[in-house]
Amino acid sequence: MDSLITAAARALAMGDPLGALNRVALREDAAALALRGIAMAQLGDFIRAKALLRSAARAFGPKEAVARARCVVAEAEIALASRDLGFPAKALDAARATLEAHSDFVNAAHARYLEIRRLLLIGRLDEAERRLADLDPSPFPPASRAAHELVLAGIAMRRLRTKPARAALARAEAAARQARIPALTAEVESAALLLGAPAARLIARGEERPLLLDEVEALLASKSLIVDACRYVMRERDTTVSLATRPVLFALARALAEAWPNDVTRETLIAQAFRGKHADESHRARLRVEIGRLRRMLRTLADVSATKQGFALVPRHARDIVVLARPVEEDHAEVLAFLADGESWSSSALALALGASQRTVQRALDELATKDKVQSFGRGRARRWMTPPLPGFATTLLLTAPLPGG
Repeated sequence: MDSLITAAARALAMGDPLGALNRVALREDAAALALRGIAMAQLGDFIRAKALLRSAARAFGPKEAVARARCVVAEAEIALASRDLGFPAKALDAARATLEAHSDFVNAAHARYLEIRRLLLIGRLDEAERRLADLDPSPFPPASRAAHELVLAGIAMRRLRTKPARAALARAEAAARQARIPALTAEVESAALLLGAPAARLIARGEERPLLLDEVEALLASKSLIVDACRYVMRERDTTVSLATRPVLFALARALAEAWPNDVTRETLIAQAFRGKHADESHRARLRVEIGRLRRMLRTLADVSATKQGFALVPRHARDIVVLARPVEEDHAEVLAFLADGESWSSSALALALGASQRTVQRALDELATKDKVQSFGRGRARRWMTPPLPGFATTLLLTAPLPGG
């Protein structure tokens, strides 16, 4: 590796893409193309970055399998940063195997972290946790250790385990300081801010207030009967009844829980559960049927008793009933929640993360765009969606040394 390539690689490792470009911007050899691609990705030009990395992979000779594999890993990281979650996992897995076979364990581990972070984004926590358990970060450089701890923190936060999450973020912060990569430190700080941001709302006895993540964790461990509007379940300690596939029953349960200990009139229940403006006899008959179904599903947790005006929820063991709701509830709130991470998402990636069809997600994005709540850039398959305003600088990729061509 010549001196300019070495200096450009060091600049990238320190989070200085402009310094790297100053050294290799006019070069067309394979190593320079790879470094230029990584630099452009760090600057946020993902389309140009992908093109450069693919050119570099083609330019490396048949005996440079490791360099080509590193280009695949870098392209996979660009896909993750640009929320292109449809990146071929087999290509990344093959690149990781090549790196391991040639004893490039640092970049092989980085490839694993990319796989795990993708699993986190699409909600496959169990698989992410299993794969992370196979990795020992201690032999790796600080940037890799920080990435490991960030993944641990992400899993812990999604599992509502705030103490392990804080501990992992503290270790990530220490590793990021040691790595001296400003963008990595910023990513750790951004993750830590999530612990201080409202994660949900508590609705009880006619009042509501925001809850932090540790408060949500404490609530779920309490003796309250919780109507969880984030996961569409009712829970009390270790007992959980899912109503995710029964939206009418969940709407009834939530209306009754929000009014507890008071009752809810039949007209109000019909309006909320059936969207009926005027309650006629057919609506009342349907309400009786649905209330009967709700009684059967909640028999271990609560009873639904009839009152003179309507119905009331009566807990069997819990001391009170509360509703755990999302911080913001509006049309297409799930889409907005994913876009709130500040990254640009494709509609296909959102569909994969939400478990919905791409057409459904596209309709939601179009509707949100007409209300100026989201905005897009690019066209066709390159089209990406974000919440405005667009950030001036993209998230820097956590690429670890040695870099392509090393």
